[in-house]
Amino acid sequence: MQKKIRFGIIGCSRIAANSTLPAIQTSQYAQIVNIGSRTNEKAQKFAAQFGCNKYGTYEDVLSDEDVDAVYISTPVGLHEEWAVKAANAGKHVLCEKSSTTSYLSAQKMVLSAKQNNTRLMEGFMFRFHPSHKKVLELIRNNALGRLFSFYGMYGFQAIPKSDIRYNKNLGGGILNDATCYPICASRIIFGKEPIGVTCVLNLDKETSIDERALIMMNYGNDQFAQAAVGYGLFYQSLYSVWGSEGFLKLSRSYNIPPDMSALLTLNNAKENNEISIEPANHFSLMIDGFSKEVLGIDQAAFNFEDDLLNQAKVMEAARLSSLENRFIKLSEIK
Repeated sequence: MQKKIRFGIIGCSRIAANSTLPAIQTSQYAQIVNIGSRTNEKAQKFAAQFGCNKYGTYEDVLSDEDVDAVYISTPVGLHEEWAVKAANAGKHVLCEKSSTTSYLSAQKMVLSAKQNNTRLMEGFMFRFHPSHKKVLELIRNNALGRLFSFYGMYGFQAIPKSDIRYNKNLGGGILNDATCYPICASRIIFGKEPIGVTCVLNLDKETSIDERALIMMNYGNDQFAQAAVGYGLFYQSLYSVWGSEGFLKLSRSYNIPPDMSALLTLNNAKENNEISIEPANHFSLMIDGFSKEVLGIDQAAFNFEDDLLNQAKVMEAARLSSLENRFIKLSEIK
């Protein structure tokens, strides 16, 4: 049995350099074998940094028979193109979030993976952090009683408008960049998909990019999720869950350094506790989880392709809700 997934890299981004490639490099289940960039200079620089002998264009990576899977960290607007090309080349795909810019695009990506018998996972690294497992354990043990609401916050200081996140053609904007996180987290917490979505996206007048978002998801059966996300704000990365018997809040829910402990605050009739979650590298855990599923070593806790489609459907409903200024049922998204 093959012991490691051999990764080719499509896109030399900051997150690739700072987080994902180091995680692949140190994994016992994965290794970097080829690095592709738009420019030979950048590919060569990354190859030297990560001790990789082969580098070149994206096409060079896809034509390499030694590559089993690709990690795609191009701008969101280019994900579909390279995910489909990778699947057609017989490569498994780990794609940075957000998976793509529309539900139709996500359907094309998943269809190409299924037609080529390859796997496709959206790279929400946060879901692999043990802090969320602890939250789900508390929920299963009835520490909160019957769940009522989820509330998420994710925001950053202002970023320059020269950043690709302000480029509409490349899939920029706060919805694709950050609102996707609390959307995904709420789906994990409730363990189901919402019935519908109400979303307001505030647009930057100069670029028409969504800078801030307010979203409410109706999960049915008197269960709701809300999130407030934006640029130009005091940094926040947290969520809270409120139930009939208790309340909890998780700090640094979406992006936490590998040397930082996550703090979980639990309040109910029996206890008022602060629970410290040991530091963990969620990028490493994501790489290992993806690789072990592909290698057949261990089954992942969720179906990669179904989850990507379900997430993309909620994202599409959010876009449509803001555009048409109304509640959008997920059943409307085809």
